[in-house]
Amino acid sequence: MNKIVLTTLNARYIHSAIGLRYLLANLKEFQEITEIQEYVITESLTEITEKILTVSPDVIGIGVYIWNASEVSKLIGLLKKVSPETIIILGGPEASHQPFRTDLSKADYIISGEGDSEFYSLCKKIAEKKFPEEKIIKALPADVTTLELPYKFYNDEDIANRVMYVEASRGCPFTCEFCLSSIDKSVRSFDVDKLFNEFDRLWEKGARKFKFIDRTFNLNIETTNKILNYFLAKEPPYLVHFEMIPEHFPEKLKEKIKLFPPASIQFEVGIQTLNEETAKNIKRNLNLQKIKENLHFLETETNAHLHVDLIIGLPGESVKSFAENLNTLTTITKSEIQLGVLKKLSGTEISRHDEQYGMLYSDIPPYDILQTDLISFAEMQKMKRFARFWDLTYNSGNFNQTVRLLWKETEVFTGFKNFSEWLYSETLSTYQISLNRLAEHLFKYLTEILGNETTFIADTIVHDILKIQGRKLPKFLRENASEIPEISRKNLDNINKRQLKHL
Repeated sequence: MNKIVLTTLNARYIHSAIGLRYLLANLKEFQEITEIQEYVITESLTEITEKILTVSPDVIGIGVYIWNASEVSKLIGLLKKVSPETIIILGGPEASHQPFRTDLSKADYIISGEGDSEFYSLCKKIAEKKFPEEKIIKALPADVTTLELPYKFYNDEDIANRVMYVEASRGCPFTCEFCLSSIDKSVRSFDVDKLFNEFDRLWEKGARKFKFIDRTFNLNIETTNKILNYFLAKEPPYLVHFEMIPEHFPEKLKEKIKLFPPASIQFEVGIQTLNEETAKNIKRNLNLQKIKENLHFLETETNAHLHVDLIIGLPGESVKSFAENLNTLTTITKSEIQLGVLKKLSGTEISRHDEQYGMLYSDIPPYDILQTDLISFAEMQKMKRFARFWDLTYNSGNFNQTVRLLWKETEVFTGFKNFSEWLYSETLSTYQISLNRLAEHLFKYLTEILGNETTFIADTIVHDILKIQGRKLPKFLRENASEIPEISRKNLDNINKRQLKHL
């Protein structure tokens, strides 16, 4: 064997594929002939094919995810048409669970499960001409105590421009039916001392943005505290991101979180629903009192930036129920509330509700919900636009004061839904809406539709926009504002830009 290429199509350039680096770290004697090529889903597939085949690989390993499955299917077709003798091996979540809902049939082999070590075994058989008869190869969960860690394969370009994905554990003990992590219920932890050695090397190279992909980071409080201590000993600015279960914040952990400076720590907190009946439907453990207590603590006593998740379209949940969830959360936290749309992932148990709750999903990735017995297709489309516009205005941090005027005279959900439907009628789009254009739409809606005083709205939008250094005011604001104030602007770095907007 002369050459192996490991590749995938990331959703955005700033993302990095930790899975490819795990494969490379564990390829033993094949490391020297292996290279990683990362692309973005917006790039030309023909040009990607050309770049991959330029090095004449014998084997191409491709990571398949929900966001790139359609493009990977086309890429396999192109690669096989131009170079049919090249062996293509697929892995990743979208290739690990059947039924496959995109055409992966042109691949030579598919590794189902954690392929860190299995990919090496397969390459060794190929090099020895001992080709397996089975196309789909089932990989057992990796032994994290013996795995070679991948972090030395983040290069200088990655460190300068991309998020460093890291992990302290694999698996999840919970049984949420919409989530692939619920399939692997055994939690396996990496040796933290080995992790710290690797993190030290990354830090020395300039890495300052660490995103932990552990599904339940605050499960083992002893390990969690060690990792928090590691970063507390570092000099800001830096940003560390963890996924946390909202019910489990013991006092020892709370005291540690309080010590982090502003914009240095970020938690993704999976709420999904506050409706107890819906939570029971999807086997989501829900302790409402603990959730409210812990969110209140994080909001009022720490500098943590929060991403609190809600899902649209869960079985048994109506628009009214979802509205109550959102209204409640906005009283608890002013941080980001990420509104996701339910997706039907192969391998999960969410499909057992299809008949009872009239669940219909798209067959096109990302396989999102189209309608339920309680939410029609037309209403679901409105909810998806609601989520998109919410992200542009509320979550972005660009209109912190202005957006809250949308529901000054009503509840949050109703106020924003009215704006969302009006905005779509004006734009007929949910994408390619610039900051200035969005500001103008907000100004028009708040003054002409809701009847607010022109100067007051202009002044509010000006205050939001000028918080960020280097921004220029559009003409309509200069003409309507009472004055252009001197505001202490934030010069945002690339490490914690979004988090600082919410301060």
